[in-house]
Amino acid sequence: MEECIINSPLGFTKIVGDVDGISSISVLNSEEKITDIIPEILEDCAIQLKEYFSGERKEFSLKLNPQGTDFQKKVWKALAQIPYGKTMSYLELSKQLGDVKAIRAVANANGKNPIWIIVPCHRVIGTDGSLTGYAGGLHRKQWLLNHESPYKQQSLF
Repeated sequence: MEECIINSPLGFTKIVGDVDGISSISVLNSEEKITDIIPEILEDCAIQLKEYFSGERKEFSLKLNPQGTDFQKKVWKALAQIPYGKTMSYLELSKQLGDVKAIRAVANANGKNPIWIIVPCHRVIGTDGSLTGYAGGLHRKQWLLNHESPYKQQSLF
C-alpha cells in the first residue's frame, strides 16, 4: 500500500492505494508533512483532487478499492451516483437502495465511507435540508456543498 499527504483547502489530505485502486482518502485534523514525491500509483488521484478544489473538475475517473461489507459497498456505489452540485437525503438514498427502513444502516455506511470527496458522502443531507453528521466535520461538509453549488455567494466587501 502506498500513501501520500497533500494539502487541500480543507486541510491535510491522506491518500492511500495500490495497483488495485484507491482504498482511502481522508482529511486529517492535524498538521502533517506534505509528501515531497507522490508515489506514481497515487499521482492521478492527487492531480484530480487538486483539479476538483480549483473548480476544474466535477467528476473523477479513478480506480477505487474501498474496503467494507457488501452493504457498505452498495451504499458507496449509490453515493458515487449523486451528481456534482446536487444533494440527496438519507431517506431518498434508502428508498433508492430499495429499503426505506434501512435508513439508519444507510446513514451508518455513509459515515464509514473511506474515500472522502470522490465517493461524495458530503452530498447526503437530512430530509429537512439540514446538514447532518459528517466524519470530516460539518464545517467541511458546508464548504464542500458551497464549493459545488451553482449559486456562489458573492462577497459584499
